[in-house]
Amino acid sequence: MSIVNRRNAVMGWVAWEVGKRVIRYKAMHAVPKVEERRPNKGAIALFAATVGGIVFFLRRRSGDDDVLPSE
Repeated sequence: MSIVNRRNAVMGWVAWEVGKRVIRYKAMHAVPKVEERRPNKGAIALFAATVGGIVFFLRRRSGDDDVLPSE
């Protein structure tokens, strides 16, 4: 008897689809909500950290062009 058969494939596919729906549902309910026409403090901090990380990454990458390999 093979481990990979149609019954196990269908059960795996169903488990995958149900799992994706559960994860989407949990993710939608975990997103910070907008309070009185502006995002809450957690969303603002997340946005600031994201922008800071992008700026840090781009500044570090732009400095790599100045370094010449030694011979």
